[in-house]
Amino acid sequence: MTPPTTGSTTTATTAATATLPGGTWDLAGTTVSRVGYGAMQLAGPGVVGPPADPDGAVAVLRAAVAAGITHIDTSDAYGPRVTNDLIRRALHPYPASLLVATKVGATRDAQGGWPAARTPDDLRRQVHDNLAALDVDVLDLVNLRLGDADGPVPESVGEAFGALVDLQQQGLVRRLGLSNATAAQVAEARSIAPIVCVQNMYNLAVRQDDDLVDDLARDGIAYVPFFPLGGFTPLQSAALSAVARRVGSTPTAVALAWLLQRSPNILLIPGTSSVSHLHDNITGAGVRLSAVDVAELDTIGR
Repeated sequence: MTPPTTGSTTTATTAATATLPGGTWDLAGTTVSRVGYGAMQLAGPGVVGPPADPDGAVAVLRAAVAAGITHIDTSDAYGPRVTNDLIRRALHPYPASLLVATKVGATRDAQGGWPAARTPDDLRRQVHDNLAALDVDVLDLVNLRLGDADGPVPESVGEAFGALVDLQQQGLVRRLGLSNATAAQVAEARSIAPIVCVQNMYNLAVRQDDDLVDDLARDGIAYVPFFPLGGFTPLQSAALSAVARRVGSTPTAVALAWLLQRSPNILLIPGTSSVSHLHDNITGAGVRLSAVDVAELDTIGR
């Protein structure tokens, strides 16, 4: 992003990043903290409209960067336009160490739905909307959102992904990824141009991407689970609670720690609108799980 006005922000952030659980990952030449932050929850109820406490939302974003987080996930569809405006207000000019990932391919309707918007014209408009809202000349990372609210849908991604490749070649996007994608769609996109990440629903109880996680890890591509804690229906499991009691932590912390230990290419983007909850997530992700703990947790999704 835009370099900071002084060198102090980058130096402090780099030092803090070194202490975050899970260490770092290289996203095509940019080192990011494996513990990131998802901005969706900063919008109003149902991801519609502004938050009740905009100043509190700004404080959460600044606390995330101060803690060493260098990967923030957003979309101009959140709100819509709410989270990007908050990110700009809180963090612009952006630290050089910060990577902001956004998504295109879906918009919002009056009922709060997420209709697909993946024609080349749709995607060009959304990229320019994100550029304007974040106040940057180039987007760090754009994920193409596929499928629908129920999950991935098998269909060709060639036209849509090709449109984003054109925008990348124009210098408006640095890196590309996919979201809500099938393994076949990942393969099709990779046959067109390199991707740096796949962002799908994945957590202790939703394990359909186990093979994809491992395949991407072998190729040095990040896997970014959305709804790492179950989404709008939080994870509930007797095994999860039992392990949490045994390690003296919370089920939320254990679920995040399991993801970090599951594979080195997994990047976390848990969201929250609370500074204290943000710090709880960061601390909790560092819980160390034994082989026995992991084996018990693995029974949840298998």
